Amino acid sequence: MAKGRKNGLYSGISEELSALMRTGWADTEQHDLQPDEQAPHAALRRAALSARFPGERLVIPSGNLKVRSNDDTYPFRPHSAYVHMTGDRARDGALVLEPRPDGSHDAYCFQLPRDSRDNDEFWTGPTAELWMGRRRSLAESERVLGLPCRDVRTAAGDLAAAAGVPTRIVRGVDPVLEAAVSTDEELDAALEEALSDLRLVKDDWEIGELRKAVDSTVRGFTDAVGELSGAVASSERWIEGTFLRRARLEGNAVGYGTICAAGDHATIMHWTDNDGPVRPGELLLFDAGVETHTLYTADVTRTLPISGTFTPVQRKVYDAVYEAQEAGFAAVKPGAAYRDFHDAAQRCLAVRLVEWGFIEGPAERAFELGLQRRFTMAGTGHMLGLDVHDCAQARHEEYVGGALEPGMVLTVEPGLYFQPDDLTVPEEWRGIGVRIEDDLLVTEDGHENLSAGLPRSAGDVEAWMARFAG
Repeated sequence: MAKGRKNGLYSGISEELSALMRTGWADTEQHDLQPDEQAPHAALRRAALSARFPGERLVIPSGNLKVRSNDDTYPFRPHSAYVHMTGDRARDGALVLEPRPDGSHDAYCFQLPRDSRDNDEFWTGPTAELWMGRRRSLAESERVLGLPCRDVRTAAGDLAAAAGVPTRIVRGVDPVLEAAVSTDEELDAALEEALSDLRLVKDDWEIGELRKAVDSTVRGFTDAVGELSGAVASSERWIEGTFLRRARLEGNAVGYGTICAAGDHATIMHWTDNDGPVRPGELLLFDAGVETHTLYTADVTRTLPISGTFTPVQRKVYDAVYEAQEAGFAAVKPGAAYRDFHDAAQRCLAVRLVEWGFIEGPAERAFELGLQRRFTMAGTGHMLGLDVHDCAQARHEEYVGGALEPGMVLTVEPGLYFQPDDLTVPEEWRGIGVRIEDDLLVTEDGHENLSAGLPRSAGDVEAWMARFAG
C-alpha cells in the first residue's frame, strides 16, 4: 500500500473497506483500439536507429513524474526521443531495441500497466489510477503502438540480468533504469546524437503535425490581439492567459514558456515572468507556440505597437528587422549551408547599425567581428519539431555545420534589442526590442512559410491590429 500522508485524515484502511473497494468493478478492457496513425512512421524511425547500432541494446526511457512541491507533480511530458521512436506519451515507459545475431533488433516497450483491482494500489496514493486517471493495459498499448509491451516494474531486473549485452541508454531520464545497466558515457552520448540526427528531416506525418501547431498558434495570436485592451487594463499575463486558452483547447499545452514582453521587457530575450504593465505607445514582443496533442510545437514571434501604430523610431527598428528576416528567408533552400540564413540576416542588421552610427564600420568588418551582437544577442534561428529547439544534441556537422534538406523545419527570427541602460544609443531608442519569427519548411525548390497566416511587415501588422485589437 502506498505510504500515507504524515498529516492525512485517515490513519489506515480497514479490512472491510479494502474488501469493499476490490469488488463491483466492470471490465473496461478496450478490444477495438486501432494502431496509432504514427505507428508505421515510428517503425521506420526505429529501423533507421537500429541500422546505426548493430549488435547493441538500446534503451530509450520516457521519464518519470517530477515533484513540483511536496506531493504535487508537474504535468508529465515524455522525453522527445521516446516519443519520436514510439509515438507513445506515457510516463514510466522505455523503448528497448534488443539486438539479434544478424545485427538487426527486436523492439519492445516497457509500460506501466493498469493498477490491479485485487489489492489497494488502484485507489491509494497520489499516482493511483483513481487519482490520476485510467492507463492503457499492456494489451491495449500493444495494439496502439504496434509493439510488444512488457511490465515496466520488471524492467530494471530484466536489464540487469542481461549484463553481458553491450548497452546504450539515454541518460538523465530514468535514474532507476540507468542504474540497472552498465554503459559508457561517451557511447551513450553518441546514441543521443543519433536520436537527434534522425529528427533533422521530418517525415510527412510530422510536417502535418507542425502545420496543426502553427495553425493553432496563428489563431492564438489573433485571440491575443483581440484581447489587447484586457492586457492594457491588467498586465502582460492577460496575453499569456489568452494564448494558453487556445493552446489547451486545441493542443496539449504551450510548447515552451510564453514570452509576453512589453516595454523594456522586450529587450530581455527570455522574459517569461509576464507580470509587467502593457502601456500604449510602447511595444509588445509576443513569442509563443501551441504544442499539439502529439507534442510537436510551433514557435512564432510578433512585435506589436500597443497603441496600434508604430512610432517613427519603433518603425525604423521594426523595418530593419523585417529586412533582415527577408534576407534570411531568401537563403532558406535545399543545398544551402545551414548558416546561410543566419549570416544573411546578421549582415543586414550590421549594415543598419553602422548606418545609424551605433557600431563602427564598414559593415562587413563589423559583421566579421560580430559587433552587431551587442544589439542582436542570439542566433537567427533553430530547428523545430518535438522540441522548440529541436535536434539539440545532433552532430555539429549534421546541424549547424550541415546543409539544408527538404523536410527540415526551422525558425528564422532576427531581432534588435536596445537595452534601457545602454548609453551608446540615443535615449529614444533605449528600451526598444523587436523580434519577428516564423517557421519555415524546406521544400524541394525553396521553402514554405508555415506561419504566413500572420502579418509580418509594419503596415500589415498595423492593419491587422486595426481589424482585431480590442
